[in-house]
Amino acid sequence: MPCISLSVTAGIYHRRRRDLSRFLLSVQSPLKHQVEILDWETKKQLCFLDKVEPNATIREIRLMFHKLYPRWYPARQSIKLDPKGKSLRDEEILQHLPVGTTATLYFKDLGPQIGWTTVFLIEYTGPLFIYFLFYFRMTFVYGLDERFTSSPHPVVNLACICHSFHYIKRLIETVFVHRFSRGTMPLRKIVKNCFYYWGFAAWLAYYINHPLYTPPSYGKKQINFAVIMFLLCEAGNFSIHVALSDLRRNGSKTRKIPYPTKNPFTWLFFFVSCPNYTYEVGTWISFTIMTQCVPVGLFTLLCFIQMTIWAKDKHCTYLREFKDYPSHRTPIIPFLL
Repeated sequence: MPCISLSVTAGIYHRRRRDLSRFLLSVQSPLKHQVEILDWETKKQLCFLDKVEPNATIREIRLMFHKLYPRWYPARQSIKLDPKGKSLRDEEILQHLPVGTTATLYFKDLGPQIGWTTVFLIEYTGPLFIYFLFYFRMTFVYGLDERFTSSPHPVVNLACICHSFHYIKRLIETVFVHRFSRGTMPLRKIVKNCFYYWGFAAWLAYYINHPLYTPPSYGKKQINFAVIMFLLCEAGNFSIHVALSDLRRNGSKTRKIPYPTKNPFTWLFFFVSCPNYTYEVGTWISFTIMTQCVPVGLFTLLCFIQMTIWAKDKHCTYLREFKDYPSHRTPIIPFLL
């Protein structure tokens, strides 16, 4: 009898010890989350994800949602905390968001997407070839008159070289330099972007290569000054793109503060947040001076307005994300704007 009692006691002891271990493990382990995803417009529940790890990222939640709705692939999803708020970033972690163990998120369909590399290749290839249609005086543009087959002004040839160089540089940067924090953009936007780039390329090319085109008022001095300014701005723009690319050389999507490097063209970072836009505007100002053409001037003005909007937005993002961001920097024009 004593032997039987001892074995029973030992069994009870081991069972209680096992139960205690399981209890301690459950206490130490973080609670699983429940994620409810609603339509941002109708507030209708689309799915309910149970037992989601607290350290799950928004990217992982997108993938879970994609399994339930295959047509809404991750790049097409906008996941928000508030229906009218901003989209959550892929790297944000569920337990760091202002939600409890049951999180309510809102989904918005961004529509069909297209990769940024493809977008830029389409946008920049168009102006390159459209310009040539006017430069080579295609018969359907200016007519069949032999006087319209060539231009007596050297600046017309120079303008074609500079315009082509600009877009070839952009294509090379797209393939070999740029690193995109966002992988895609809505497909519907590419129509608007192409209309802008391609349309303006045709408009300015038509006037620069027109048989009645007149060269700049100050002749070679004006042209030479503009060419030097053009080349400096192109070199500066390329240098800034390389510097920004180096911030994400390891493939990271984490935003970092850009600082000047040993390259003198990057020293503009001392004064502005987006010197790539500053140099880009400078490129088109120099092209306007070179050609002295009204459509080019209008295109330059619109470029400046749009890039100022982009620069201000990025500048505000830097200020919001980095408490130690240099306070003396302005978005696009040193000390002014």
